Amino acid sequence: MSAVPRIVFTAGEPAGIGPDLALQLAEHYQDYELIVIADPVLLWQRAEQLGLVVDFELVDLDAPATTTPAGVLRYLTEHLVEPVVAGVLDSRNADYVLRTLLLAHRGCESGEFDAMVTGPVHKGVINDANIHFTGHTEFLAEQAGVDKVVMMLACDSLRVALATTHLPLREVSDAITSASLTQVIEIIENAMQSQFGITQPRIAVCGLNPHAGEDGHLGREEIEVINPVIAAFQEKGAAVSGSWPADTIFLKERLKEIDVVLAMYHDQGLPVLKHAGFSRAVNVTLGLPYIRTSVDHGTALDIAATGEANLGSLEAALDMARMMITSREMR
Repeated sequence: MSAVPRIVFTAGEPAGIGPDLALQLAEHYQDYELIVIADPVLLWQRAEQLGLVVDFELVDLDAPATTTPAGVLRYLTEHLVEPVVAGVLDSRNADYVLRTLLLAHRGCESGEFDAMVTGPVHKGVINDANIHFTGHTEFLAEQAGVDKVVMMLACDSLRVALATTHLPLREVSDAITSASLTQVIEIIENAMQSQFGITQPRIAVCGLNPHAGEDGHLGREEIEVINPVIAAFQEKGAAVSGSWPADTIFLKERLKEIDVVLAMYHDQGLPVLKHAGFSRAVNVTLGLPYIRTSVDHGTALDIAATGEANLGSLEAALDMARMMITSREMR
């Protein structure tokens, strides 16, 4: 890492609020170098629509990183295929969205960027372009050649990681195996140590079934898969506990003794997280060879170019990335 961290932000779906967020953030001083990957014409047009006065600077990555003054937006260029109308999706620009991610990924892998923060994308319009895309998490894992990553969302009071991500509910049970669950917990443990500075992370593992299976009466996944994996970690001295019923593990008193809750599927843990910290929640991908955080909201097409976009989640994602950079460098 250089003396001043260099963080790249992919503005995401061009018809959504990603460009708005980049421009609104540019109004404020940043004690790191923030680089936005987007089509500069899109940024200039959106600045006019928002009534923002911004100085645009094309970045020279060979020059040392410097802090970002208020009123300045530093950028790297990827070109749109078609002009953008705010709020109107166009599948012809789907490839543009993926090219911004690839540029950020390559810069993180090469060490040009210290972290990546991603703006919201629209999965549906990318798939409408006949491009298979299930989300940032899976896309970046494939590009990095990593066979397993873990999706974690965090806010001030809670971190929730997922054993499975974007799967239909009927497929979740089959996807939770001893091998996969072991790998997920290892990734969480390593990331908490290396990127969050927690020497012995306390990981609370949810059961899959109601009441964590109630001794096999409501399902046997806990007895046959989840609990034996937990016991194996405990035998090695890891602070892994469970399996816990998901309807009680999120009580405030219990969370005081927990660093990460591991939920078995997307809608088991994320509704609680979003209730606790929506607009300040951060999506973190654990297990990549670099730091990646993201806003935890969608493209908000209905408010694009209106000035109503809330910076909260982006600021939280950038703060998280900064903290993770510092923790990594202190090891």
